[in-house]
Amino acid sequence: MAAETGARAATAAEAARGGEIVIVTIPQRAVPDLPKDLFADVPEGVAVVDTGNYYPARDGRIEAIEEGQAESAWVAEHLGRAVVKAFNNIVSQSLLENGRPEGATGRIALPVAGDPPGAREKVMRLVDELGFDPVDAGGLEESWRQQPGTPCYAADLDAPRLKEALAAADRSRLAKYRRHGLLNLTTIITITKYDVSNYGGGQAKFVSSLF
Repeated sequence: MAAETGARAATAAEAARGGEIVIVTIPQRAVPDLPKDLFADVPEGVAVVDTGNYYPARDGRIEAIEEGQAESAWVAEHLGRAVVKAFNNIVSQSLLENGRPEGATGRIALPVAGDPPGAREKVMRLVDELGFDPVDAGGLEESWRQQPGTPCYAADLDAPRLKEALAAADRSRLAKYRRHGLLNLTTIITITKYDVSNYGGGQAKFVSSLF
């Protein structure tokens, strides 16, 4: 993996302190096992991204989520750190292969939901530099709109259609969405270091990942 991605093996603590954006990509069930002080002393300006999804068949039943808590709000609670939810609704192959320059016809859009707004904006810039149109999906409490099975999940929509799909999501149907999402269980790629020089002249981003 290191040879393919340019990644460097590190401990979770090192990864949490290794970049301006930290991406957490682990099964939901493993989140409580992360060190409780993982983000202690990590500067507030570092954005923490949760790319994960809750799949009961894999993760076991998580009562708080079953009762309606947004998946990433649950993650933030366990991390003791505000997070931004992104990259969770696109399958790994599409993320790897379908980035396009800004303004390209049919460019796929990705929702970005989370707190604080400054962190959300930073992650939106990363989404753009990776070749996708970022769509501001609001604060973390709105992140349920991009969870597994929702209208925007694994749909590869452009920005106008993504906004429509986010608006069409119905919170009362979360349990039904979750059952549908199980049919689309897919491993989401872990981004470590990505050269974005082909996408509109953007600067290469250095991103630490926990996986």
